[in-house]
Amino acid sequence: MIKIEHAEVFGWEAAIRGMRNPMNSWERSDSVFCGREDERCAACEERHTDRCQCGVVLGKNDLSLMASLAKAGPDHRKFMRMIVLTADVTAPLYWWKEYDTYKVGTVANSCSTMHKIHEKSFSLDDFSHEHLSGTSEAALQGLIDTMNMYRNLFNTHRDKESWWQMIQLLPSSYNQRRTVFLSYEALRNIHHARHPHKLDEWREFCAFLETLPCAWLITAEEVGA
Repeated sequence: MIKIEHAEVFGWEAAIRGMRNPMNSWERSDSVFCGREDERCAACEERHTDRCQCGVVLGKNDLSLMASLAKAGPDHRKFMRMIVLTADVTAPLYWWKEYDTYKVGTVANSCSTMHKIHEKSFSLDDFSHEHLSGTSEAALQGLIDTMNMYRNLFNTHRDKESWWQMIQLLPSSYNQRRTVFLSYEALRNIHHARHPHKLDEWREFCAFLETLPCAWLITAEEVGA
C-alpha cells in the first residue's frame, strides 16, 4: 500500500524567472502568480475573490519556452529543478528501499524506527499485507505477536536485547511515513523509470504524479497533453 497526503507544489515564479535569465527575456513572461495582492487570474476575477487562490496560471509564452527547454534535455531544463513537490508519503520499507536510489533533488524526513518502534503495539494494519494469502497473513500475525511480546518486555525492563528482537524481526512490509521534497526533474526521472513497475506502490505513485500541475513536464508528453 501507499498513501500520499498534504501534497503541495511550489517554486513556479522563481523557476520561470530563472529560465528566462539566459536570454534576458523577462518581459515576455505572461504567467500570473496567484496569491499576490496586486494580481488576480481570470478565474478568481470571475469568483470575485479578493486574492488569487489558484496557485499559478501559466501564460502561452512561458508554456512554450518550458516545453522547448524540457525537450532539449536536462542541461537546458534546469528550471524543473526549482519546481518542487512536498508531501507526506506512507509506504512499506521495501518501497522506500527503491525510492532511496533517487538522491539528487530529493529530501526526506522519516518517522524513526530506531527511537519510536516500542511506543505503540504492532498491528496488522502497520504492514502492507493486501496481497498475502491466508497462510501468509497468519504467519505475519504470528510475527506481530512475537514483536509485541518483546515490546512489552522492553517497555518493562528496558533491556536492549528485547529491543534488538523487534528491530531485527521487523519485516520489509512495515509501513513508514516520510515527508518528502522532490524537484520536478527528480519526478521526471522517477516516472520514466517506475511507471511500468511490477510493484503496485510505484504504479500508484506515478499515477499520482500524473495529477500534478503541468504533469506533462514529468511524463515527458507534449505541452498540455
